Parts: sequence; C-alpha cells; structure tokens
Amino acid sequence: MTPDEQPVAKVVSGYRSGKVAAEAAEFARQVVLGARPDSPARARALLFATSRLAAFGLSVGAEMRPEVLLEPYFVDRFLLVGTASFQPSTIRTLRTNLAAVADKVLPATGPPRFSAARQRVKAPYSPGEIDAYLRHCQAQPTALRRGRSSCLVALGAGAGLIGGELRHICGTDVHSRSGGLLVEVRGRRARLVPVLAEYQRFVIEAAEMAGDGYLFSGQEPSRRNVTNVVTAKMWLDTSLERLDTGRLRATWLATCAGRTGLAAFMAAAGVTCSQRLGDIVAWLDPPSEADTVAVLS
Repeated sequence: MTPDEQPVAKVVSGYRSGKVAAEAAEFARQVVLGARPDSPARARALLFATSRLAAFGLSVGAEMRPEVLLEPYFVDRFLLVGTASFQPSTIRTLRTNLAAVADKVLPATGPPRFSAARQRVKAPYSPGEIDAYLRHCQAQPTALRRGRSSCLVALGAGAGLIGGELRHICGTDVHSRSGGLLVEVRGRRARLVPVLAEYQRFVIEAAEMAGDGYLFSGQEPSRRNVTNVVTAKMWLDTSLERLDTGRLRATWLATCAGRTGLAAFMAAAGVTCSQRLGDIVAWLDPPSEADTVAVLS
C-alpha cells in the first residue's frame, strides 16, 4: 500500500454508521475498498452511497452481494423507492457515485459503454484578436465586403448571433431605441438583442447599406452556410486564422458575463450549474427593453 493510499484505507476500514445496520456498513467497506477512491473525501462519499444502498437492500431482503445490489435495475429501484427523505440533488449524487463504484467493482459483461463528451464553449477571442479581424474586414476591396464582414464580426462578438440567426436579418431589423442599438432576431428563438456599444457603428453602416434587404443572404434568406461564404471571401490571402463564428459568440458571452458580474455572483452563491441559473431566472420578472439595453450595451 502506497503512502497516498493509507489515509483512504484508514477512512474505509474505520467506517461505522449509526444510521445503517452493521451488515450494510460492512458491505460499503468492502465495495468502496475495491473501488479504490483517490482521496479520503471521495471515500466518504462512496461509503455514504453504498451503505444507504445496502440498507435498502436489507429492507427488501436482497442478497448482500455487489453483483446484486450494484446491478443498474436495483440501483434504480433504490433511487425511486428508498430515497424519499433525500433532496433531489442528493439523489443525483447517489446515482453518480453508485455508477462509479459499479464500474470499478463489477466485472465487465459486454462492450464498453459509449461516453458522449460534453460540448464545451469555445474559447473567446481576445480584444487584440477582434481588433485585428476588424482591421482586416475594413481592408476588403469593395464596400459590400467591408460592410458584410465587419457586420459579421460585430453581430457575433457584439450580440452573440451565429449561423441561421443571421440569415433572416434585414437592414430594417436594426433599431436605434431605448438608449442603444437592437437587432431583431427571427425564427425559433425570436428576440431583441442589444449590440455592445463598441460594435454598433459597424452594424449601423451595414444596415444602412442593406436597407430593406438582407444583411448577408442576398435575395435568398433560405441559403445555408451564409457565414461560411462571407468568411471564405475574406480569407483568401491573410495571415489571420479563418474567423470562427462560434468563438465570436463565446466572446460576446464572456464579455456580457464579465460586465454583469456573473462570475462574482456564482462564486458568492456557490452556484456551479447552469440549470440552477435557469431556475433562478424563472423566479424573476422579465426585464424591460430599456433595462436590457442598459445592461448589455
């Protein structure tokens, strides 16, 4: 046993609980020792989960064997029937921890499970990178290219718009009101989006040039990959990497999060899950247009 494993082994071997029977505690010690947790805190979490599972198993007359209690269907039965006194967040943690123990303790009986990687937000551009892209846009050979390419950067980094949201935007969808500049987005997630102040002039210039026509789509708003066409024409000869509209949106998200103090709020509240943020927002009254412009311009 290595020195790093000794504190974990001590926690596991010394585990006792007044809330579960001795047989349930013994089962927990055995399976957690087999799961080889990497820290004492992790060991305690797994001991809690497996001892409660074993206590439920005793209450329904199940055999105290890992292949019985850690079987997915039995775990689901425990989570549905035996956790009435637990909070939903605790139940989710129990499910995760029991699955982790089962993966380590039970023998593999089939091909490995497919694991879908979580999609992460792309890295935002730095202010210097945005300036370089805008200078490159302003150096395009025609007024149409200058207007479209600069507006693409401005609506991405200044309003978070990408892909299909840009196809249906006309010059008349750009509105100066409520103390700022708003872009009307159509489609499945129709909304009004304020443009950050430092990007507004590029959007205004493009809107004036387009009039009642489309900013990017010509005469065909159903065209696919509009942004790819615009960027392909811009990047025929340049040392800059090809513009990534996903990173433009990430730039807007990071800028707005910083200006609204989101990081400070989440750190102070101990909130790490976006679902909880959605739950919090659901309790609030929708902001007025003027309030939204004041915060996000």
